[in-house]
Amino acid sequence: MSEMPTAPQTRDARTGSRSASVLRFAPLLLAVSVAVRMAWVFLSPNGMNLVDLHVYVDGSAALLSDNLYDFTYAELTPDFPLPFTYPPFAALVFFPLHYLPFPVVGVCWTLLTIAALFLVIRMSLELIYGAAAREPRWTAIALTWTAVGIWTEPVRTTLDYGQVNVFLVLGAMVAVRSTRWLIAGGLVGVIAGIKLTPAITGLYFVARRQWKAAVFSAVSFGLTVAVSYLLIGPAAREYFEHLLGDASRIGPVGSVWNQSVRGALSRVLGHDVESGWPWLVAVAVAALLAFFAWRALGADDRLGTLVVVQLFGLLISPISWSHHWVWLIPMLIWLVHGPLAGLLGSKILAGCWLASTVIGVPWVLSFFQDSIWLISRPAVLAWLGAVNVVGAVAFYAWVIYAGRLSPRQPDDRSPAQGQRPDR
Repeated sequence: MSEMPTAPQTRDARTGSRSASVLRFAPLLLAVSVAVRMAWVFLSPNGMNLVDLHVYVDGSAALLSDNLYDFTYAELTPDFPLPFTYPPFAALVFFPLHYLPFPVVGVCWTLLTIAALFLVIRMSLELIYGAAAREPRWTAIALTWTAVGIWTEPVRTTLDYGQVNVFLVLGAMVAVRSTRWLIAGGLVGVIAGIKLTPAITGLYFVARRQWKAAVFSAVSFGLTVAVSYLLIGPAAREYFEHLLGDASRIGPVGSVWNQSVRGALSRVLGHDVESGWPWLVAVAVAALLAFFAWRALGADDRLGTLVVVQLFGLLISPISWSHHWVWLIPMLIWLVHGPLAGLLGSKILAGCWLASTVIGVPWVLSFFQDSIWLISRPAVLAWLGAVNVVGAVAFYAWVIYAGRLSPRQPDDRSPAQGQRPDR
């Protein structure tokens, strides 16, 4: 007579069956999530706000009159006219869009951003599980993550403003998955030419000892600069010789939407710390935490390494608006599915981050913006405004601590194999 299954096996089977039932509805869940988002776009008075997309499209059109960095968009933001703050190469990339009707651009941009988010999530899972992540089960999991991810604050605000962040994250993901240094380095250089922040991805290549990719990322960025000088010389000279590094032009550093170390310190201390000693000390601490977190990762943990690098970039940047923090989605995937997923600390950290991003702590605090920024600010609000900085430090601290434990394989699958050497 065959043996009856043990109680744990029975519970696991029931759990697996329930999970499979839930995952069958993943496409429907995503469809509903996208439908609600698009209903917001078409039915809400602010749904087609897309102010940053207006800056990309209308600003790039200013190339025709040779006044790119004199351009401001104020139709929907009369209190703070928005200038074109991106490298001149970005204007060349966005320039063709101004020939299309803006509503068409807006709808397509929104839908393509959601599609790009799905690819980012799919690639994050592949960096953990390798080819196994292409199985139907993991496709359903990626669809579910996408349905939820749309409503996290970084993605939500990216969609609200028509920002480019998800596409930049996707470009970095494609780069780190490539085994060809020309593609890997070239992609990072190009997306850094569109917006400077992805340049930090070069540290990933250094951490992985992909020296050719690291060098070529700098070379390809230099090529975007050269192309800009060649095609739109006056704008390139204005940006690289006068505007580069001027954080005040991008927006108020002390705004609660700025979730960088500089923003958090400025709100707590009551003045812009600029690059003074408080900021230098904080950057040094962040660098040490990032280094030891990286050292605590497994040798083949590519997603963990990428997240460690990108969080460091978000921390040390003068301005890291809440919509820049799209990298929190890959971070959450690493916590939930990565090598430390079974540990209680990972579950608690993932739960806190998910709650914070779904609620949107900076969004809530934005209603108290003046109180947070002024010298007379309530200290509690100022410290709450450091939520992403504190969360990133907690992530580093947990990785460093948990790295001392014996790492396990993620779930029931083998981890992705490390990349082959540069070729």
